[in-house]
Amino acid sequence: MWRSGWRTRGVLWRLSGRSASLGAWRWASTTACERALLRYRVGEKIHGFTVSQVTSVPELTLTAVKLSHDSTGAQHLHLAREDRNNLFSVQFRTAPADSSGAPHVLEHTVLCGSQRYPCRDPFFKMLNRSLSTFMNAFTASDYTLYPFSTQNPKDFQNLLSVYLDAAFFPCLRELDFCQEGWRLEHEDPSDPQTPLVFKGVVFNEMKGAFTDNERIFSQHVQSRLLPDHTYSVVSGGDPLCIPDLTWEQLRQFHATHYHPSNARFFTYGNFPLEQHLKQIHEEALSKFQRIKPRTAVPAQKPWDKPREFQVTCAPDSLAAGSSEQTTISVSFLLPDGPNSPFYKALIESGLGTDFSPDVGYNGCTREAYFSVGLQGIAEKDIQTVRDLVDRTLDDIIEKGFEDDRIEALLHKIEIQMKHQSVSFGLALTSYIASCWNHDGDPVELLKLGSQVARFRKCLEENPKFLQEKVKQYFKNNQHKLTLSMKPDDKYSEKQMQLETEKLKQKVNSLSPEDKQQIYEKGLELQAQQSQPQDASCLPALKVSDIEPRIPFTEVEVALAAGDTPVQYCTQPTNGVIYFRAFSSLNTLPEELRPYVPLFCNVLTKLGCGGLDYRELAQQVDLKTGGLAATPHVLPDDSHLDTYEQGVLFSSFCLDRNLPDMMHLWSEIFNNPCFDEEEHFRVLVKMTAQELSNGVPDAGHLYASIRAGRMLVPAGDLQETFGGMDQVRLMKSVAEMTDIKPILRKLPRIKKHLLNCDNFRCSVNATPQQMSQVENSVDSFLRTLSRSKKERKPAPPHVVEKPAPKGPGRHSLVTRKLVTDPTFKPCPMKTHFLFPFPVNYVAECIRTAPYAAPAHASLKILARLMTAKFLHTEIREKGGAYGGGARLSYGGIFTLYSYRDPHSTETLQSFLKAIDWAKSGRFTQQDINEAKLSVFAAVDAPVAPSDKGLDCFLYGLSDEVKQAHREQLFAVRHEDLVDVSNRYLGAGRSTHGVALLGPDNASIAKDPSWVIR
Repeated sequence: MWRSGWRTRGVLWRLSGRSASLGAWRWASTTACERALLRYRVGEKIHGFTVSQVTSVPELTLTAVKLSHDSTGAQHLHLAREDRNNLFSVQFRTAPADSSGAPHVLEHTVLCGSQRYPCRDPFFKMLNRSLSTFMNAFTASDYTLYPFSTQNPKDFQNLLSVYLDAAFFPCLRELDFCQEGWRLEHEDPSDPQTPLVFKGVVFNEMKGAFTDNERIFSQHVQSRLLPDHTYSVVSGGDPLCIPDLTWEQLRQFHATHYHPSNARFFTYGNFPLEQHLKQIHEEALSKFQRIKPRTAVPAQKPWDKPREFQVTCAPDSLAAGSSEQTTISVSFLLPDGPNSPFYKALIESGLGTDFSPDVGYNGCTREAYFSVGLQGIAEKDIQTVRDLVDRTLDDIIEKGFEDDRIEALLHKIEIQMKHQSVSFGLALTSYIASCWNHDGDPVELLKLGSQVARFRKCLEENPKFLQEKVKQYFKNNQHKLTLSMKPDDKYSEKQMQLETEKLKQKVNSLSPEDKQQIYEKGLELQAQQSQPQDASCLPALKVSDIEPRIPFTEVEVALAAGDTPVQYCTQPTNGVIYFRAFSSLNTLPEELRPYVPLFCNVLTKLGCGGLDYRELAQQVDLKTGGLAATPHVLPDDSHLDTYEQGVLFSSFCLDRNLPDMMHLWSEIFNNPCFDEEEHFRVLVKMTAQELSNGVPDAGHLYASIRAGRMLVPAGDLQETFGGMDQVRLMKSVAEMTDIKPILRKLPRIKKHLLNCDNFRCSVNATPQQMSQVENSVDSFLRTLSRSKKERKPAPPHVVEKPAPKGPGRHSLVTRKLVTDPTFKPCPMKTHFLFPFPVNYVAECIRTAPYAAPAHASLKILARLMTAKFLHTEIREKGGAYGGGARLSYGGIFTLYSYRDPHSTETLQSFLKAIDWAKSGRFTQQDINEAKLSVFAAVDAPVAPSDKGLDCFLYGLSDEVKQAHREQLFAVRHEDLVDVSNRYLGAGRSTHGVALLGPDNASIAKDPSWVIR
């Protein structure tokens, strides 16, 4: 996977779109941390390593142990912490010299087989032989990272063995390079008369990546701000340059970069360090001698005057305003690598729709940089934006920052240190990767508490400390880049023409012997991809290694403020209180439903009570970890045609701030500000821009939502809330000259949503906090309006479903579900036309709900079809970046592909996959591996903040989950064949298909397709 730089904003970071902030489990035992502090001494020798530092990091409840390998110089950092979800990673400094994508293609190819594990694709095969909680690999701008995590000690050793052998002793076979990187091959490999074309997984991945205009812009910022060395090229590979990479160059890149002397090892969790070091030394490092890796990235020479450039991109058909699609940013290189006035100056100017990509601090390169700008502006406003940036800097230097703004940011650091993430180790390794890669001290980076203390001291000693830094880093900084990007109607056509010319050049240089060799190699690769692989050399867990029972989560439900059910879940939340509320949408008029996502998005951003939107944002940052509202469509566990619809309100805070947080919710519910027309317009444009930007990266999800639209009653609402219909609606709203009619819809939605009718709450906190929580929640609920005191009868389309009883629970939460006994599923095919060079394909099939025994069989079958058929057909043979099958909780079985050069051919592969499943051509070993993979997801760690959430949202008791678990264990070969025939075969009349991608002649001629 290519990441064009992992963003780190100060000491806060984001991982895969979700908050992955550091948190300390102070409530849990800290024995691993304490053991490490007592056990290790500087100078101690352990399995070929020498301890160089042992440091307590109390704010994160961990002990850091730094070591170096005696014979190779490899560095190792172990973070001992009482966390069962242990993580390993190894990273190499991989600074490319060109845009051929050598580090990215190598990342893919080393995972295709190694000396000890020579079978094809051991990485993907281990997904089915493991209970891993995470497995992947990432290529950043100047390093490559290989992480995995698991809660099982035996699994950790198995995965470590595979990762070590892959990294240090890969086969690097030529055919694997051709499959994963690029190759010339006949369109039909078995027919030499068909034209030669470019193929390859990375080639198609990067074509897909650069359909995203935000990525194009971010890459240009980095390349032009740091032009003197490796950052001037594309580490993931430019599709026009990838065909210049040779197999020999790839092997040479591995030899010079994947050496222990250029490696940094990282382990985290409560497993013994000694076992890790012993295995790393014996299986890998003992076989090498120290070298001097010449991989260091030199400092960028500072400029003596600012520079500016303009680049082009494809027009965005989903963006609001065809004449306002220019992006501009001003970026500053920070000389020693160490908001929001810019929001006020830029976003509120109304010139653009949202901040430009990569806005803020970026620490993913040797020298950090800071960018600020706008997207969605008119080209004529470029100079205006530049002037606004300069004027804002002058204002900051003159007036400084408000004290509350600084305190809000420091509070954000404090609460994110306490907020717990299930991917704590992964967050840590990604957080320190760039600093460590350039020989910075990763342990110092983790001492967030002392960094905050130093910062406060600097402010105390010099009240103008920040103003001086702004003057130094920005105002007086000559290393300043102004980059603008405007759409070019011919951009995609020009890119296609360049690729065509590249292909023509390659083909014209071939001799008849070369062409014959290409044909033979294509047949050889096809034969290899079709040949069954013996994976018996790979280590594997057994189904018997899976825990037979789940740990039950105790929750209690009580009535507050008279009749509102509140679920209380006592957890080790480290002094943080998590509050959620769910409000039904059952009474909302149909014409208002499409605007619910917009209502949710703006509700906490428009101001409330006596606070304008700026003051509200300040209070949210000062007193909470954020306030959010999101629409939800929750399927029933027993009936496909029944679902719950509503909005989930969620927030968390430090215990000292609970009264303030609940007061903010009370003001938002009772006195929201719906008369800020200009700011509402700004938020609408930002929302539309974010949705538009997200389509190229999540096309398979949009295709899946559309394909399932007509299969269950909930499908249409899911499309309305989160599908392409919502993207296009927001585009049209953002283009309105008069937005008042939309603004007037908000109070109407509020009337149905922000009251105590059909309302329930949930709180996760420590036992010591619960009495305070009960009082605060009760007080909050008593401020809310309600229709009438007497209980109103449910509407005719609504059925009431009490929550099941269980240990520690009372059956007080009644869910009001929507049902439609007249619903008839119907097939639907939709092609969304986009100027993408790749496709996103999905086919959905109506099957069985969660509680049905068939659901367990279908879940195993989805994993089996992915691992044993679809991966080979869609990724290896087809060249798509990804593809597979999955089963939703609501009973929709989805076959999908991602960044796929094919479309109709992929739909044929889906048919073949179903025929394969119906034929039962899989073994008991295949089934066992699929079960392991499914249980790895079922048993994924759950954060204390999310414990009991399934019960709260879905009414899903631990007893029902345990029954489903036993059904998964019991799945047999005949069950899989049965559900294949019953649902995927004969039941295929209830299916839907959707495709996002370029024009397709065969689809255009087929009247069964709807072209959008």
